Amino acid sequence: MTTTLPGAAMPREIHPDALALVRHFEGLYLSTYLCPAGVPTIGYGHTAGVRMGQTIDGLQAEVFLRTDMAEAAGDVDRLVKVPLTDAQRGALASFVFNLGAGALRDSTLRSMLNKGDYKGAASQFGRWVFATVDGVKTQLPGLVKRRAAEKALFETA
Repeated sequence: MTTTLPGAAMPREIHPDALALVRHFEGLYLSTYLCPAGVPTIGYGHTAGVRMGQTIDGLQAEVFLRTDMAEAAGDVDRLVKVPLTDAQRGALASFVFNLGAGALRDSTLRSMLNKGDYKGAASQFGRWVFATVDGVKTQLPGLVKRRAAEKALFETA
């Protein structure tokens, strides 16, 4: 288990279980598709600069994933002011990858975590399981499973 303070001089790798979690929940798409929000998406949930009709190979999908997760982890490092294990950081990076840095920034999860309440913060993952579908706030089974997996990774010793 590695624990370092945010902003440490040496860049940290993304926990392999966090990468596996994102691969599992995003799925691999080598051709562009429109996500439920109508955004062109490819690979493992990559959206930056993606155009309809684009295709990639598995290697490019992995490069996109690692780049996107490194960016998400950077957001975690900027927003979280307490030490994190690699597993905790990876779980939070998956959360940010899926929901955006603003969700973490404005969350009770981050507030509790920055007060040193790791257990309370872990209990907050399950609140982020809703999406608006046809104008109605709906609990999505896929999000329930993803948040449970992120919580489990966060709680890994």
